Amino acid sequence: MSSFIVKSIGGALNASSIISTKFAAKRAINLFASPRKGRYNDYQKQIINSAFFEETRYNNMDIATYRWVGKGKTVLLAHGWESNTSRWNYILKDLQAQDYNIIALDAPAHGRSDGKQFNAILYSEFIATIIKKFQPEVLMGHSVGGMASVFSLHNHELPSIEKLVLLGAPAHFTGVFDRYKSMMGFNKRISKGLDSIILNRFKQPVSYFSTANFTESIVAKGLVIHDKKDQIIPYEDGQLIANRYKNAEFVTTSGFGHGLKDESLTPKIIDFINA
Repeated sequence: MSSFIVKSIGGALNASSIISTKFAAKRAINLFASPRKGRYNDYQKQIINSAFFEETRYNNMDIATYRWVGKGKTVLLAHGWESNTSRWNYILKDLQAQDYNIIALDAPAHGRSDGKQFNAILYSEFIATIIKKFQPEVLMGHSVGGMASVFSLHNHELPSIEKLVLLGAPAHFTGVFDRYKSMMGFNKRISKGLDSIILNRFKQPVSYFSTANFTESIVAKGLVIHDKKDQIIPYEDGQLIANRYKNAEFVTTSGFGHGLKDESLTPKIIDFINA
């Protein structure tokens, strides 16, 4: 959406908040949680056609999983917002060359997984369900997939995970939420209403959901990669995660952007997995 359309929607919700803050905040959270893309197009379907497709149930929802079978370590891949498993195409061949047993999942409301709305808490439950089923040694998440991966390890006993790779992950939900509020131009009524919805739904304030803080409880060895020119998740988020995640190595890039889809990073990731 163009900035004009975004601001127009924000302005309309601001106006409606004068009549009903609850209504406006509910519309705002639904907008925040509804991905506009992430289902497969024809080209992306070709990427996943070589995988063994399987669905796993979580709370009456189907989790779409894809497997490229190998005899080596099992690696689980978790994509980010408005994406799907096809985003890993740039690295799949190199991982297969290592004979890894590769598993990937689609997030809620993304790819072929069930759901119409997304949140990182639900995604973390999807990830935990797949970890319990396939027992991977390595977990790699991009963007909010990295955040959800950390939430999953923080909230569940998942001893199979020995290595964690975080690519462009946000350090805390507060930052993500504040950037959304700012982008939409929401007034204080809606802002406070959004915070109240999070508290009511998840029984914790927005500030509680911190990737950086949660890494302090993770024993798996970590590799944190973040680009200085990331325009989606600030570089400072990567620095904060690395600072709190004591058992992690921090790799800084410049010019790869938020996607971090550069083949020069692949040997570093593989060396980390094999170490």
